[in-house]
Amino acid sequence: MTVPTALAVPLAVPVLTWPGVYAPQDDTRLLAAALDREDIPPDATALDLCTGSGALALAVARRAASVTAVDISRRAVWNARLNALLARRRVKVRRGDLTRALPPDGRFDLVVSNPPYVPAPAGTVAEGAARAWDAGADGRELLDRICDGVPHVLKPGGLMLMVHSALCGVQQTLHQLTTAGLRAEVSDRARVPFGPVLRHRRNWLCSRGLLAPWDESEELVIIRARRS
Repeated sequence: MTVPTALAVPLAVPVLTWPGVYAPQDDTRLLAAALDREDIPPDATALDLCTGSGALALAVARRAASVTAVDISRRAVWNARLNALLARRRVKVRRGDLTRALPPDGRFDLVVSNPPYVPAPAGTVAEGAARAWDAGADGRELLDRICDGVPHVLKPGGLMLMVHSALCGVQQTLHQLTTAGLRAEVSDRARVPFGPVLRHRRNWLCSRGLLAPWDESEELVIIRARRS
C-alpha cells in the first residue's frame, strides 16, 4: 500500500524542535498518518520509543488514556516534555535505552517508533544530532533491539507501528517480529527524496549495493505488527 499524500499532511499537533533534536519529517508524517487510521480505544496505554521532539507521542495522546515516551537523549527528553506542556497533553517522558527505561511491569496496548535507521560507514560515531539517524553499518543497530524488546511490552492483542527505510532490510524486520510471535506486515510504503545525510553517503551506499547510481529517493515503510 502506498500513501504518497500522507507526507504532505501537516502533523495534527505542531511541535517545537530544539537544535540537536530530530525534527518531524516525512517518516514522522507517514507514521502519524498510519496511526490516524487505527482504532485506538480511549482507555489504551501507549508507548513511543525514540520520541525525539515528542511529535508522535502527542499524536497518540489525543486518543489514548496514557502515553509514555522514551528517548536516550537528555535534550530530546526535555524538548518532548516542553511540547507536551505546550500542547496540554499528559505524556510521561522517560530518559533511557529503549524498553530498558520502563518499569518491569510496563505493558502497553500500542507501541509506536521512529528510530534511527540510516546506515553509516564503519567507524562512524553517532554523536550530537546524528544520534537521531545513524544506526550502524546496516542501519539496524536499534531496529533489531526494538524487534526483540517490543513483544515483551505489548499486551495481548497489542499493536506496534514502526517506520524505517527499506534500505535497512524490511524482510529482516518482518522475520524478527514474526519469530517473536507477532503478526507482522508492511502496511504503507512511500518514496521520498534523499535528504542531506543520504546525499552525502550516496557513493558509499551504492558501493554496498543498497542504492543504484540513478536513485534519487528512498522508500519508507510502515511495519504493522500485532500480538496475538
